[in-house]
Amino acid sequence: MFFGFNADSIALTVLGVISLYGFVRFFVRRKSDGEEVNWTPLESIGVTLAIYFVSQLVAALAIGMIGGASGLDSDQLSAKLENSAGYQFAFVLFIEAFSIGMLYLFLKRRQTTWRAIGWVKPRFRDIGYALGGFAAYFAVYALVVYNLLTTYFPQIDTEQAQDLGFSKSTAGPELIFVFLSLVILPPLVEEILVRGFLFTGLRTKLPAIYAAIAASLVFAAAHLQWGSGQPLLWTAAADTFVLSMVLIALRHKTGSLWPGIGVHFIKNGLAFLALFIFKVS
Repeated sequence: MFFGFNADSIALTVLGVISLYGFVRFFVRRKSDGEEVNWTPLESIGVTLAIYFVSQLVAALAIGMIGGASGLDSDQLSAKLENSAGYQFAFVLFIEAFSIGMLYLFLKRRQTTWRAIGWVKPRFRDIGYALGGFAAYFAVYALVVYNLLTTYFPQIDTEQAQDLGFSKSTAGPELIFVFLSLVILPPLVEEILVRGFLFTGLRTKLPAIYAAIAASLVFAAAHLQWGSGQPLLWTAAADTFVLSMVLIALRHKTGSLWPGIGVHFIKNGLAFLALFIFKVS
């Protein structure tokens, strides 16, 4: 507690203020030669958070409208989201599509190309970088960071499950919705937004290592499951922080988002197989 406020409330207030700043800066126009990155580190963080929160809000409103048009009340709609892979997929799709749409509008207002944030033509060598990147991530997290957490932070529940939005009992054709929502859409959108837009903007004023740490902290914080009513998911935050550092190293090394997208595909794909196909608890 700090002056009557707990740490969660303070953190969410700070994130809210930065997001509001990002929302305001979103509408600012600047000229560019196309390859120039003309947004500041603070704008990078603010706009990223604004996109994150606004896309969640818009997706919730869209799903609410669909539910209302289908004659569902709020309780029935909540049950649909919990039990219907199709509804949950629609929610994820709205979030990811609106996120990319907002980023497109921002880049257009700043007259900057997608190439400037690493969205370039994929190359065959990206496959090798992706495989090597996944091996590095696995070695660092599974063999080092996880052991450090269990040894020095026993108060952290390393068995706490992450809420993926889908029931592990999902089977049959609905698994297609789960696969698209977990394995295809997040790697594409998160790499474009975090390792592309956010890291690139931070890199304009900060050394690469500080930019990488800042972007990875933002990415990790998004996986703590704020507001879920459960303890903060520190294992997921540690996992995604390490993952992000590896993905940024690939982005910095190759100038492309595709190796990181490949690593993200592999990681989420293996999790999908373990949880939804082989039902590993």
